[in-house]
Amino acid sequence: MSPVPAVKSADPGLQPSTPARARQLIAKLIAGPGDFSAGVRKAVPYESDSGTWSVLRRNCVWNREPLPADVLATLTRHFELPPAAGKGRVRLSATVTVHRTGADAAWEQARMVEEALHCDQQVLRQGERLTGLMPQPARLGEAANLYSEDSLMEAGQCVSAKHGGPYPYWWQQVTYGSMVASASVCGGRGYDTDALMKIVVNALPTMQVRAREELGREPEGKAGTPSTGGAPSTGGTASTGGTASPAAPKDGE
Repeated sequence: MSPVPAVKSADPGLQPSTPARARQLIAKLIAGPGDFSAGVRKAVPYESDSGTWSVLRRNCVWNREPLPADVLATLTRHFELPPAAGKGRVRLSATVTVHRTGADAAWEQARMVEEALHCDQQVLRQGERLTGLMPQPARLGEAANLYSEDSLMEAGQCVSAKHGGPYPYWWQQVTYGSMVASASVCGGRGYDTDALMKIVVNALPTMQVRAREELGREPEGKAGTPSTGGAPSTGGTASTGGTASPAAPKDGE
C-alpha cells in the first residue's frame, strides 16, 4: 500500500467568512476550458445562477433552489467538446462551493453518499437523466485517495432526449476545508469511458492544487514534501434523510 503523502492541511484562518470573499475564492479555484483537454470550450449557458444551487429531492429529481444558510457561495461552469470526426458532443461541468465551516462541507459530502444510495437513477431536467449510478467514497488514504481530505465518485450512464445515449457518465467531488469541488463528464457517440477520462482528468486535480495553495498550511510533524498535484482517486457521492437534500450541482451533463 502506498504511503499517504504529507498534504497541506486546510488552515481555518484562511477560510472565507463572507459571501464576497467566498466568491473571490471561487473565481480563483474553479476550472476553465483550458483545465480540460484540448478543444474543450465554454458551453451556453456557461455559468449557473450564483444565488441558487442544485438540490436532489426525495423523488430523485434535481432542482435549483436558493442557497441554504451554511453555504457562502457556489458556482457551476458548463463546457463542451464539440462533435468532430464522426464523434458526438461531450458535455462537462465544474463546480466549487464554499461553506461557512469545514464541518458543513463534510455534511454535504455525507448527504451526497446517502443520495447516491437512494437514487441510482436521477432526473437532471426534463428529457435528461442519469442511470445505473454506482457511488464510491474514499477518505484520505483509502482506495488510492492520496490527495483529498474526502473524495467521492459516481459512475453510470447519461441519457438525453436531445443528445441521445446512454453514454458513459462520470462525476467526482472532493473536499478541502470549507470548500467542495466537483467535475463531471457525459459522453457522446463514439466515446468510451477511457476516452472521456482523458478529457476531464486534469480539471479536478487542478482545482485541488489551487485550493491547497490558497487555503493550506504546511503539514506539521510529518515526513515528506507536501503534494502539489496528481489526479484525485476515485471516490463516491451522498444525502440526508429530509425532504430536500442539498448537493453539488450535476447540471453540466
